[in-house]
Formats: sequence, structure tokens, C-alpha cells
Amino acid sequence: MAGAGNLGLTLGRRRPHAIFMALSPQFHPQRSIVAGMSEVTQPKAAFAWMRTARLLRPLSRVLGWLCKEPALYCRLDEAERNRIAPMRAGAFIAVHLLCLGVFWVGCSAFALFVALALYVSRMFFITAFYHRYFSHRSFRAGRIAQFVMALLGATAGQRGPLWWTGHHREHHATADTPADPHSPAHRGWLHSHALWFLTKGSFAVPEHRVRDWLRVPELRCLERLDWLPFVALAAACYALGEAVQSARPESGVSGAQVLVWGFGVSTVALYHATYTINSLCHGWGRRRFETADDSRNNLWLALLTLGEGWHNNHHYCPTAARQGFYWWELDLTWLGLRLLAALGVVSDLKPAPAHVLRARRAPKSPKRKVVGA
Repeated sequence: MAGAGNLGLTLGRRRPHAIFMALSPQFHPQRSIVAGMSEVTQPKAAFAWMRTARLLRPLSRVLGWLCKEPALYCRLDEAERNRIAPMRAGAFIAVHLLCLGVFWVGCSAFALFVALALYVSRMFFITAFYHRYFSHRSFRAGRIAQFVMALLGATAGQRGPLWWTGHHREHHATADTPADPHSPAHRGWLHSHALWFLTKGSFAVPEHRVRDWLRVPELRCLERLDWLPFVALAAACYALGEAVQSARPESGVSGAQVLVWGFGVSTVALYHATYTINSLCHGWGRRRFETADDSRNNLWLALLTLGEGWHNNHHYCPTAARQGFYWWELDLTWLGLRLLAALGVVSDLKPAPAHVLRARRAPKSPKRKVVGA
């Protein structure tokens, strides 16, 4: 991705990070404390360090992945960029495998309530905060509220606000062209739905798309450790279940049950509901406006994603905080933002301009055939 080469300077101030230089097999021991040893012991110490460094190399890659070290996937050729990153795919699959725990932990009304609450709330965090605020600046928020919004969005497990924003802006700039990160028309439905963000080429933040947010240090810090809120939510779900079990043993609730349902099942449902906007909303639905891409409005996906399914509306006017332009187009994210504005948390919500609402409707067009569908 363009700009990945100097992202380490922006996010980490050093490239590559010192720990990865230290753990690298190419580390030069003569530049370290080994240089202070005698000529007899120096070769043995250097050999021992090099052997230790090789053993720790896998750990350095794990740490690099956790800390979003940009040097980890820089200088990739085109074939390598399109390959799946094993660690990222492993984590993604692990969350899905967690859902199989429903056969062992059972179910309860409390666990289902937590799952539904976390699905709806985190969908709102993604659609309102990551999408309409960070990606399109559709409203204003103070510095503290802005960081809280970023932190809450990270609990959805869809990377940090800078990564999400950068790739989404890239999508709008190249929608349904070969350069689009997730166009179903060019790379197939499965790639646009879930594979694109697992590739090595999509690991880095597209720095050139988020220069406005790179000036905010707390967002850069969160970007490095965007997995922490996600893991903290999993721990909170388990602790909540254990607390309920301790207070009411007869309820049948347990920490493992709330972890599986409240965290695992709701996260997987959240993942795939969000991904349908990339995959299905560029092939199925109605087109109100003539746009350069193949975006569609889809009522069912709008209900599933709190209003994101009015995708053709959004592509026609991306900066509008309201994506359901008319009263009959239910946009629950817009209603939630109206509530936050009434409470003084956000301000200056941008509605769809009047000239957009008067714009000539696009002629009906047949469904585009999706590659691989």
C-alpha cells in the first residue's frame, strides 16, 4: 500500500521498531555489549546470541503483528501482497471456532441478551464512529469524545480507526475499479466479503488517505494496540458471566457461556453483517442515483446494519450523516446520532443537501454479474 514504507516514522518514530532489530538474525553483536568482551569469549557470545535471535524470530513476528509494525509486510511484490497472512487468518478463524462452544456451554436468556446488545451497540460504533465520523467527517466531536468513539469502535475487532478509515477512503476513491480493495466485480464475492483484509497487502494503514488523523497522537497509539479493546471485551464478557453465576447459580449462566454468546457469536454476526455492505450492496438492490460505481440500496441490509444498506445514497453523497435520505428509509444510526447531538456529545450533523434530494433518479439497471457468484 502506498505510504506503508514511511508509516513507521509516523506511528512508531523508528523504522523498523527497535525490538525487531534486536531479535533479527541480522543483528550485529559487535555493536552491542558483546563488543566489550575479550577476543576469546566474543565469538562464542556472538554465536550464542545469533542462535537465540533465530529462536526468537517467530516471537518478533508475533509482536510485530500485535503492534502493527509496518516493516513486517513492506516491500512485497504483487503476488505476495495478495497472499493470506497466516497470523491474521488464524485469529479470524479462531473467533469463528469460538462459536462452536455453544454446543458445550448451553444457552440462557441472559447470554442472548448480552449477544444482542453487543451486536447492536458495536454495529453503531462502526457505522456512526468509524464510518460516518472518521471516514467522512459527517459531524463534529470534541477531542475526548473522539477518542472514546475510536476506543469503542475498536471493540468490534475490525482493526483501528486509521486502518478502517484509510481503506474505506481508498474504496470510495477507486470504487468498483481494479484498484478497489474489495470490489466484487473484479475479484469475486468471497474476496470482497472476507478475504481482502486477510491479505498481506492490506496489513498497513494507507497513510496517504488518513493524513488528517495521523496528526492525533492518541489515535496513532490506539492504532498500534487496536486489539486491546477487543480482548478486554472478551475478558469483560467472561467476568460478567462469572459474576452472574456467583450471584444467581440457579440461572445457568457461566463465564464461558457469556464469552461464547456475548463475545463470540455476536462478533461473528457483526463481522459478516458489516461485510455484506462491501459484497452484496455492490451487486444486489436498487439504484436511485447514477454513480460511477455499482452501489445499490438494499432495505434488508439497511435493517441488518442500522442504515448502512442505503449504499447507493451514500456513494452519491458520502459526507451526509444520514444515509436513509427519506422518511421511509429507516436509518437507525442517524437516529442514534440525533440522540447524541441532543445530549451534546456530537454536533453539526450533516444532512443530505436539498439539491441531492431533488437529483434525477437513475434509470433502472439490471443486476451486475459478480465474479465468482
